[in-house]
Amino acid sequence: MSVGSIKAIKKGTVEEKTPYSVKQLLKFAIPSLFGVLLFLIPISINGKVTIGLGVMADWLQNAIGPYIPAFMTAVLCVSAVSALAVKLKPVSFVKNNSFLDSLLNISPFWLVFRVIGAIFAIMTLTQVGPSFITSDFTGGVVLNDLIPVLMVWFLFASLFMPLLLEFGLMDFIGTVVRKVMQPLFKLPGRSSVDAMASWMGSGTVGVLLTTQQYESGYYTKREAAVVATNFSIASIAFSLVIAKFLSIDHMFVQFYFTVVVAGIIAAIICPRIPPLSRKKDTYYEPIGQQIDEIVPNGVSSFQWGLKQAVDKADQVKSVKDIVKKGVYNVLDIWMALIPLVMALGTVSLIIAEFTPIFNYLSYPFVPLLNLLQLPEAEAAAPAMIVGFADMFLPAVIGSGIESEITRFVIGVMSLTQLIYMSEIGILLIKSKIPLSILELFIIFLQRTIITLPITAIVAHVLFF
Repeated sequence: MSVGSIKAIKKGTVEEKTPYSVKQLLKFAIPSLFGVLLFLIPISINGKVTIGLGVMADWLQNAIGPYIPAFMTAVLCVSAVSALAVKLKPVSFVKNNSFLDSLLNISPFWLVFRVIGAIFAIMTLTQVGPSFITSDFTGGVVLNDLIPVLMVWFLFASLFMPLLLEFGLMDFIGTVVRKVMQPLFKLPGRSSVDAMASWMGSGTVGVLLTTQQYESGYYTKREAAVVATNFSIASIAFSLVIAKFLSIDHMFVQFYFTVVVAGIIAAIICPRIPPLSRKKDTYYEPIGQQIDEIVPNGVSSFQWGLKQAVDKADQVKSVKDIVKKGVYNVLDIWMALIPLVMALGTVSLIIAEFTPIFNYLSYPFVPLLNLLQLPEAEAAAPAMIVGFADMFLPAVIGSGIESEITRFVIGVMSLTQLIYMSEIGILLIKSKIPLSILELFIIFLQRTIITLPITAIVAHVLFF
């Protein structure tokens, strides 16, 4: 039995009608619908806007929250010890298993960071060691605040992300909205899904989605770098947390409107200037190109998108393989990424809290803030640069400033800068996307310089 029809394409013309069975269409539609419900549809729970994935993550974190730091410290120790053991004495069963080999047989550079991450976690958990490591403002923030959120979010995101990636949803949406994303942002249409996953759920989920798409051959080097550094926006839920912390939550609509306006303008400009504009439009070499969103002549975007989606879903032969891929993703993040978060996140916060480096870097922003007629410029300037270490630090600095318009600008900036080393930055460094720490800092500065005057002008003209 068949329903509807999709026009098969040959050499850019309509050749014949190829019907799809109900089973084929449902194989695309049902998993994709569940993916949309989990990742992209906003839900209001007790006044908090979140997504289905967030409901599950919050439930698990509330249920086992007090035990997560100890559990993840154990995971970090296992990760470091097993990788060290494999490096000292190669084991045949690890070499013969491609997943274990990639997880444990790592370079000395990454091995050092795993060991450091495990040591920092042990010291912070037991409160034994130098206070600049174990402090509530450094190691404590990473182990007790950041890692529990990442653990539960990445657990569910990794398990359910195949619903977005493997059953044709990205292919369908990418084809349909390509005409908007390509001219505005020089990106394929599927990047809109990454942005929505970030907006409704978590910026880290958006980055995870982007890295997996790149490593599967669906983004070029340039496209992946642009999406990860311009569309991994903070969720509405976290934006509300920032607004409340800065005591501007009574202006949340105006606040988030400014975030969106400044973010869109930065996303239009940044891909057109170095370093992002110089990234190659070539695909991840081990995989090669796996995408073609160009719609042939004589066929609507909807028709071609549906054809691409059904063909993609048809490639899924085993649910077991999908589940296995999800479990592998969880283990890879817990054992390979989170140790880096613990190590580099703690170091970044130590630099921010216990050294004057960010204060020195912020000096050029004082005259700019004065030019933009923002009160308390000297007190606000460090907030313009310290976000590179962690996205919450600007709000911490801004909370002590009396001027409401200055707090408003600081809050918007903390959300539009996007590159935070304690979280998104480490995700990108760990991924195969070709972005260095120096390039990330340059992009952070570019976004700051672009969005600061926009934010100040919108604030002055429309709201203050």
